[in-house]
Amino acid sequence: MKSAARHLPFPRRSRRPAWAGRNYTLLTSAAVVTSLGSNGALIAAAFAVLETGGDSGDVGLVAAARTLPLVLFLLVGGAVADRLPRHRVMVAANSLNCVSQGAFAVLVLAGHAQLWQMMLLSALGGTGQAFFSPAAEGMLLSSVTAEQASRAFAMFRMAMQGAGLGGAALGGAMVAVIGPGWVLAADAVAFAVAGTFRWFLDVSHVPPREAGGGLLADLREGWHEFAGRPWLWSIVVQFSIANAVVAAAQGVYGPLVARDHLGGAAPWGMALAFFGGGTVAGALLMSRWKPRRLLLAGTLGVFPLALPSAALAVPASIGLLCAVMFVTGVTLEVFGVSWMTALHQEIPEHKLSRVAAYDWFGSVAMVPLATALAGPAESAFGRPAALWGCAVLVVVVTGLVLCVPEVRNLRRWTKPVTGGTGTKSSGPEAARLSADPERPVGGHG
Repeated sequence: MKSAARHLPFPRRSRRPAWAGRNYTLLTSAAVVTSLGSNGALIAAAFAVLETGGDSGDVGLVAAARTLPLVLFLLVGGAVADRLPRHRVMVAANSLNCVSQGAFAVLVLAGHAQLWQMMLLSALGGTGQAFFSPAAEGMLLSSVTAEQASRAFAMFRMAMQGAGLGGAALGGAMVAVIGPGWVLAADAVAFAVAGTFRWFLDVSHVPPREAGGGLLADLREGWHEFAGRPWLWSIVVQFSIANAVVAAAQGVYGPLVARDHLGGAAPWGMALAFFGGGTVAGALLMSRWKPRRLLLAGTLGVFPLALPSAALAVPASIGLLCAVMFVTGVTLEVFGVSWMTALHQEIPEHKLSRVAAYDWFGSVAMVPLATALAGPAESAFGRPAALWGCAVLVVVVTGLVLCVPEVRNLRRWTKPVTGGTGTKSSGPEAARLSADPERPVGGHG
């Protein structure tokens, strides 16, 4: 009986949900690997500069060297990713990041790293990121169907946020034990592994791209898609301001407040860890909760982004600051998942990367300016006033976005039918939405 039972054709259970197909699984796995490496590498790069005798200004120069090409090439990267197979663009960008981080590691380990070399290699890394990010977002958005989009994006973001937390903690420990050069080398290996995963992505479901009028024509078409949807450009403008002031508050003022009032770097690191924990909890929440009015729920979740700046302005105790950071992380993920779901259901598949490029561009374009002006603003108005100003700006721009009818009224699609980027809705709900005069301009793919 034992022998016979051993050969019975028992069905095998898949360890992954039915909606988590090959592409989604590969994309998530690769993203976790690169998030682990990159979050540690950010710490390692700063300490590599300091170990060569640099100061905080030199650390800022290396960071700026990465950000500048990211801003300059994002829109071109989006157009390229919609013109070429996205997974090939991702692999090429990962290869560039692997080579640049590997060279950075070799220079640091050899003890010959100079500031201009570190800036150049960081700029190469930023260039790779500019081409990678729009392609990756477009690939992810096209990897799931509409009825499972919210859960899929929530699980993806939860994996990313968890990997980011682990990568920062592990990277900091590794820098202390074995030095920044080896952490940078580990990041180069992570890019190589992730690029290998992405090489095996299946793009057979993506329709062949029609011959267009060239790169400039693609950029113009992407601009029309972006500018023709008030909900889209208004939220991107909102976050260009919100991200900038939050970067100034938490990137510049936060460590200073921690040094002067909270007990130094360790409490500030704990507050940031609570924020990361909140993002994981928020992603878990959004894997279950599916608000009908996507962008209304998401935008309401942005208001708490003002709380950390206000808590630093007081300044609040470390316990209260950690609680504020946790709540902010939760509500920000409500926005993040809702935003990705809205893009998935509203943007035609062949324009996803160009729209993602405008989204990324808006997210990072004003950050260097805001961090550069943080010091002069503190000198002119004082640190508490500058922090209160950051909090007020977040509230004001978020309130203005709620004045846009499309933001308040855009609804999740239901009753799936096939078409566009995945599975979309039909029936009375879809008919009513299509007839709504407040719907964004443009088709649904």
